[in-house]
Amino acid sequence: MPPGSRMPMGALQVGPPGAPPYGAASPLRPGLPQAMMDPFRKRLLTPQAQPPMAAQRRGVKRRKMADKVLPQRIRELVPESQAYMDLLAFERKLDQTIARKRMEIQEAIKKPLTQKRKLRIYISNTFTPGKEEGEGGERVASWELRVEGKLLEDPSKQKRKFSSFFKSLVIELDKELYGPDNHLVEWHRLPTTQETDGFQVKRPGDVNVKCTLLLMLDHQPPQYKLDPRLARLLGVHTQTRASIMQALWLYIKHNKLQDSHEKEYINCNRYFRQIFNCIRMRFSEIPMKLAGLLQHPDPIIINHTISVDPSDQKKTACYDIDVEVDDPLKAQMSNFLASTTNQQEIASLDAKIHETIESINQLKTQRDFMLSFSNNPQDFIQEWIKSQRRDLKIITDVIGNPEEERRAEFYQQPWAQEAVGRHIFAKVQQRRQELEQVLGIRLT
Repeated sequence: MPPGSRMPMGALQVGPPGAPPYGAASPLRPGLPQAMMDPFRKRLLTPQAQPPMAAQRRGVKRRKMADKVLPQRIRELVPESQAYMDLLAFERKLDQTIARKRMEIQEAIKKPLTQKRKLRIYISNTFTPGKEEGEGGERVASWELRVEGKLLEDPSKQKRKFSSFFKSLVIELDKELYGPDNHLVEWHRLPTTQETDGFQVKRPGDVNVKCTLLLMLDHQPPQYKLDPRLARLLGVHTQTRASIMQALWLYIKHNKLQDSHEKEYINCNRYFRQIFNCIRMRFSEIPMKLAGLLQHPDPIIINHTISVDPSDQKKTACYDIDVEVDDPLKAQMSNFLASTTNQQEIASLDAKIHETIESINQLKTQRDFMLSFSNNPQDFIQEWIKSQRRDLKIITDVIGNPEEERRAEFYQQPWAQEAVGRHIFAKVQQRRQELEQVLGIRLT
C-alpha cells in the first residue's frame, strides 16, 4: 500500500444495523469541516491533503530554531544526519557572532568616526593694469585674490566643497591702504549658506598688499580650547566636550579625588582649587564650572602678500592644514546595517530548511505507520480501530460506549433495572410539570 493512501473499509462493517460503520463517514456537528475527519489520525496528513487554511497558518507562523532540529529517532536511523546537526550548531554560533558584531557597529556608529587628512590651500592673485581713456577696459588698476583648496589623496567619489571645511573666513587687508571701513572681508557660515569651491576678493590698487587670512575650521562635533592651566593639567589642548569630560574623569579617578563616603562629591586638590575656586564640588556642577573654562579654538592664520609685479611669476602659494573628515568605514558600516539583501536570502533558505524538516518528519511518521502494520497486521488494525473510535467520540461529542451499548449483554447487568426505574420516574416528573403548566394548578 503506497504511503498516504487509505485502507479499504468496505469489508469492515462495525456498528449497529442501519447506522454507518465506525471509522466511516458519519454525521458531524454543524460547522465541523469534513477534512478534519480523516481516519488516519495517528499519522500526519500529506501536504496535498491538508486544508488550505492550515497551510496558510503554517506559512505565516513564526519559525523557531528548534523547528530545524532533527528528532533523535531520525538521527538514529540516519547516522549521516549528524553532519547536518554540526552545521546547525555552527550556524547558531555564527548567528550569535553576527548579532554581537551588529550591536558593536551600532554602538560605534553613534560616536564620531573621523580620520585626519591634508587639505591643501591655494592662494593666488591676478593683476589688471589700468587703461588709458582712449583704450577699452577698466581705467583703474585692480587685483583679484583667489582662495581655493582640495583634499590630498581623496578616495571618495563625491568631492567636498572647499567652504564646507570652515566655519568662517576673514581676510584682513592693509588698513592704511583701504581704510578702517573697507579693509576686512568676512564670510560666516549660516544655515542657508551654499557651499562653494573657493573665495574671490577684488579691490582696486597697483601696489603690493599685505593681507592676513583667518580660517576657522568647522569641527563636527564642535571642539573647544581649554583654559591653559586645565590644559596643562589634563594634557588636552583642543578637543570635543565629551573628550574633555572623559579626560577630567580619568584625572579624578587616577588621583582618587572622589569622596570615599559621599560618592557624588569631589575633593579638590591644590590644582583644582586654583582652577575651579572651590574646595569641594558635586559631579553635577562640573559641566557648569567647565563652561567658563572653554573657549573657541584658535583660527588658522596665514600671512600672504598680494603681488602686482608683472614680472613676478610665482603668484600662487600653497599651505597644507590638517582637517577631520568622515571615515569611509562609517558609510560602509551604515550600509551593512541597512542592507536587507542577505537577510532575505537567509530567510528564504531558512524556509526551505523548515519545509525539508517537516517533510522528513512526515515521512518518518508514515514509515512508522507502515512498519507497525507489516509487523502485526491484526493487532495493528484492532488498536487502530480503537484509537479511531476514541477520536470519533471526541469529535462528535458522543457520550458512552456505542460498541458495548449495541450488545444485549450490556443491558442485563445489575444496574439496568434501577436505571430503567430512574428513567421512568424522570419521564413521569417531566409530564407532571407539563400538565401543571397547562392546567395552571398544582397536582398533589
